[in-house]
Amino acid sequence: MLGEKELIKLFPDFKELVQPSGIDLKLDQVFRQTGPASLIDDEKNLPELERLEPPVYTLKPKTGYLGTVDRKIKIPKGCAMLYLPRSTLLRSFVSVHTAVGDPGFYGTLQFLLYNYGEFDYTIKQGERIAQGVVFEVTGSGEYDGSYQEKD
Repeated sequence: MLGEKELIKLFPDFKELVQPSGIDLKLDQVFRQTGPASLIDDEKNLPELERLEPPVYTLKPKTGYLGTVDRKIKIPKGCAMLYLPRSTLLRSFVSVHTAVGDPGFYGTLQFLLYNYGEFDYTIKQGERIAQGVVFEVTGSGEYDGSYQEKD
């Protein structure tokens, strides 16, 4: 796992969000699902989405939402990133479900926000929702999948 000094060098656009063992990630937009989705024979059919009106979002109980992070990220070759929810959300019965950030990924991070609680949860655009923890990866290539954004 990489610490503060190395994280600042590798992710200068996130300097003010670097913590002792990771990078805080801030919520930007929130979407709710308005249509079906599927994954059959590796063919991805993503759902239609409706963007919720910022700056304050209300997450309904027992409901999932797609949330984006407020800036694009470039994971350097030789590094991978794991994303973990902030403890404040967990203590409020809200979780952030994530995936692995592969070496070379560039783009806008998207996470599943889920309110496991019995009550509405309100969150404001710009709040910290997750922390990215960076690990060195040896002997790997770079991500070149369908979610890769171009500069």
